[in-house]
Amino acid sequence: MTLKRLISGLCLALTLSGCIQDEALNVEAAIDGCTGKGILSVNIQNEPETDKEVFILVEESSDLSATELQFTLPEGATIKAETPADADNPPVYDFGHTSTRNFIVTAEDGTTQAIFRVHVNKVPLPTSFSFENLSQREPYHIFYATDRQGIIQWSSGNPGFALTSMASSPEDFPTTQMDGGIQSTHCVKLETKDTGSFGSVVGMPIAAGNLFIGSFDVSNALKEPLAATRFGYTFTQKPNRFTGYYKYKSGGESTDKSGQPTNETDRGDIYAVFYKAPSSDFTLAGDVFPLDGSINPNVILMARIPQTEETDTWTRFDLPFELQNGFTLADIDEQDLADGKYKLSVVFSSSIKGGYFIGAVGSTLWIDEVNIECE
Repeated sequence: MTLKRLISGLCLALTLSGCIQDEALNVEAAIDGCTGKGILSVNIQNEPETDKEVFILVEESSDLSATELQFTLPEGATIKAETPADADNPPVYDFGHTSTRNFIVTAEDGTTQAIFRVHVNKVPLPTSFSFENLSQREPYHIFYATDRQGIIQWSSGNPGFALTSMASSPEDFPTTQMDGGIQSTHCVKLETKDTGSFGSVVGMPIAAGNLFIGSFDVSNALKEPLAATRFGYTFTQKPNRFTGYYKYKSGGESTDKSGQPTNETDRGDIYAVFYKAPSSDFTLAGDVFPLDGSINPNVILMARIPQTEETDTWTRFDLPFELQNGFTLADIDEQDLADGKYKLSVVFSSSIKGGYFIGAVGSTLWIDEVNIECE
């Protein structure tokens, strides 16, 4: 009887061990990064299942028919082209006949999968933006910075707000497109929103409307919200002036992340920053302007509005790019500029301290016809 019990116990232990081992397998099917010869910029959208995309810009001299893509994946995950091309030789893939291909990522568990649309282009970042190009995907608006959809897209905190379940339509999100542009049909509307009970529980009581050139990592939105916001795309020109039009209405006195009044009237923010990236996949995080009043030391040039005045009519801003952090124009290396080692980001927010969850619900910033003038 004792031997039987011993054998039964051993079998049970082995069975449990097998179950635990299976349960421990990673179920994450994602793309965390991408490197390769000639890559200048990588923007990964690990968002809702219908919006999983990777936007890659490469050097003008790159041979798209032999594009090296060294994907960084979660532990144990694998990746393959959904439809292999004859010229594929992973990690080298043929993008010579199409700029967009689907890739299947399979998690370590062998079951969980995700399909990513990977876009590879030589398209430089544009310098004029009218906010007419909009993806129609639900549940929120996505703006494109180029006429050809799917190449470069603006980012926002909308994916994070989606976690609150406070929006029943795209227009309920903090960042939306609306009619009434100053010249064209549409403009951008950014509004600071209440995040409801969800936001109260996680210490994020508001969500500022924002729009920026860069990427937003929704998987990091709750753990490290400032790190989830990444500013910048490769830029091969020296920016000189930052112009456009805005309207603004303050929601009144700001509250902090505990919901307590700050004795400050909320205001919006409009700025652009130019910096040198130590690597092609480096981007500035959302703490460009810490609460102590300093500025991120990587920033070389900045154009920032001193004050968003309340106005219900379109008001022009014309801001010079000014040197920061002790840099001089001589510090901008012409060859490094041509090689795509510098990046630019343009940022708009309905609450100037919204990244720290400080602001006033109802603060609204409208933006249209933005332009970056270069030397």
